[in-house]
Amino acid sequence: MGKRYLNLGCGGRFHADWINMDVASHDPCVIQVDLSRGIPLPDASCAVVYHAAVLEHFRPPDAFSFLRECRRVLTPGGILRIGVPDLERLCRLYLEKLAAAQAGDDDAARDYDWVILELFDQMVRERNGGEMLAWLRQDPLPNEAFVYARIGEEGRELVAGLRRGAAPEPQPVASPFVPRRLVGAVGRRIGRLPAAVKRRLLALLLGEQGLRALDIGRFRLGGEVHQWVYDPWSLARLVRSAGFSDPVPQGASTSLIPDWQRFYLDTRPDGTVIKPDLLFMEAQK
Repeated sequence: MGKRYLNLGCGGRFHADWINMDVASHDPCVIQVDLSRGIPLPDASCAVVYHAAVLEHFRPPDAFSFLRECRRVLTPGGILRIGVPDLERLCRLYLEKLAAAQAGDDDAARDYDWVILELFDQMVRERNGGEMLAWLRQDPLPNEAFVYARIGEEGRELVAGLRRGAAPEPQPVASPFVPRRLVGAVGRRIGRLPAAVKRRLLALLLGEQGLRALDIGRFRLGGEVHQWVYDPWSLARLVRSAGFSDPVPQGASTSLIPDWQRFYLDTRPDGTVIKPDLLFMEAQK
């Protein structure tokens, strides 16, 4: 294969036969890349481009540009595989749980609460993990079977880590900046100050509300929150608009990619789906 398969935003799911890229690298097989700045590969250099739980973190105009970058690095006839949270399935589940909760089903009411978090918390949160993380910290989870059916193996691993006392890795927080008018000798001196002192200076410059707005803005631009959500129709429309043809829904274990099942990127060796909440789609250049 000669490493002509590209895995973008791979996190902890990668394969040594692929080119694996992510914003942070914790393994020699993963290249550290800020994908918002493009894909650092030549035109028509890859036979496959794959990304799962990545596209929803781009604003819609940036998602289009990102897919155009994916198309650029693909060879003619190359395959794009995308995994995103499935809005249609989530909305159907919301309506089902709402009706059952209104009918007095307490278990459905707890499931409803989780579905609301899936719908909104990932888009509106202002701190690492948001309300979803607070829900997952409960021991025991009030609706454990339902939540695990939604969040899959990655979610189970997260909950296991929380119960061991291991907190999720924090997102980068808003680092104090130096206004342009202070660049120079004064700016360099401020840059050498301890972080706590710089924050106090910022509070004086911006006020407490301004500092809070800066923290929230920097967090929301840091890559954790979802900027959009897709259903099969809107995803296919976006893929076509970026120049791809014949978008086709796929399952976690089905693909047009040769030897897909041996890479275990969306399933475990025993067939368990890693992220059951995702919609998968493939298209060709």
